[in-house]
Amino acid sequence: MTVPIFRNPITCTVIICCSLIFSSSVGAQTRKGSSKKPGTQSSSGKSAQADSAFNETVKKADEAREAGKFMDAVPIYLQAIKLRPKWPEGWWYVGTILYDADKYEDARDAFRNLVGLEPRRGQAWGMLGLCQFQTHEYEPAAVSLTRARELGLDGNQALNSVVRYHAAIVYNRFEQFELAFDVLREFLREGNENPKIIEAFGLAMMRMPFLPSEIPADKREEVLLAGRAGFDMAARRLENARKAFDDLRTRYPNEPNVHYSYGVFMLGQDADAAIKEFQRELEISPNHVASMLQMAFEYHKRSEFDTALPLAEKSVQLAPKMFQARNILGRVLLDLGQVDRSIKELETGTTLAPSSPEMHYALSRAYTRAGRKEDADREREIFKQLEKQASRQANPAGNVGEDKPKP
Repeated sequence: MTVPIFRNPITCTVIICCSLIFSSSVGAQTRKGSSKKPGTQSSSGKSAQADSAFNETVKKADEAREAGKFMDAVPIYLQAIKLRPKWPEGWWYVGTILYDADKYEDARDAFRNLVGLEPRRGQAWGMLGLCQFQTHEYEPAAVSLTRARELGLDGNQALNSVVRYHAAIVYNRFEQFELAFDVLREFLREGNENPKIIEAFGLAMMRMPFLPSEIPADKREEVLLAGRAGFDMAARRLENARKAFDDLRTRYPNEPNVHYSYGVFMLGQDADAAIKEFQRELEISPNHVASMLQMAFEYHKRSEFDTALPLAEKSVQLAPKMFQARNILGRVLLDLGQVDRSIKELETGTTLAPSSPEMHYALSRAYTRAGRKEDADREREIFKQLEKQASRQANPAGNVGEDKPKP
């Protein structure tokens, strides 16, 4: 069995919490059924009988579950669902019990039915994503886990931790390393330094598109050392991070992404030293797009546009679907007075990343420079709305290291 962090306690916590929530719902249905007067009309009588049968079946299922006979409860809950197909709590109980029994495919199907009935129930999306992870459906899992985090998990901290962790490691697998790093950073406010979290940080820092279970044996020590460096960097323990990075560079001087990750760490402290690390990374990995982008952004910041331009252009050539590359190339071109080329690059970047506030802001500037006021106003308004949305979703307690460079 592949084990999520805190796996069994999570499902038990979920079941207990939801038992309290859902019992009132079932009780309301019971009261509703008992208030009907029998037999005045055939339709009324049939409805009362159906309610009575449903309530009696739910009672039997609950009794089995509360007695710890979880697998005995499942077929009884399914009987209740047949009587009332749109009863979401039944699918919840079936799904959580099956998940806890490692019957992930059946649990997945139960949670699919649940999110079909209640598409805004974040806990259901979270459990669906965990099931999809266990059945190796990683792309759907990424979608479901992201949706769960967007909707929220109703204060269930145990489930929130597991969903967060699995979202991060799936993002790593799909090479969304910056996103994974941001998600993992949320563990800092809980003081959670579980070895699994350090390991996931290491994958993000070394930009390895693996799940933890897929790490090659000869890479594990490197990943763990990079993970400690990344965790300390995110926590702003600068001396500890520096020591870990020094150890990493000493032990693995020619490994990909070692110099890049150290360069990211140094950007906020000594940008010249950071550039040297990015240049060293390019000696090891000549097509290292992330290093080119970091250098292009830094040179743009210094108004060294001619130096930034070839780096930005090469980044777009190597990674045409990376919106960050389009962003920096468009901005550099704009500052060099090549407005039409700038607009083309920024429009492409906005198409690639329609939810990126930075893309819309950069495009609004380019439209303004071109005298396209209506287009500029539209992009600026989109930017404002996306910024408001991001502000609403952000947890102030989770903004640890917000101003620090990301891997």
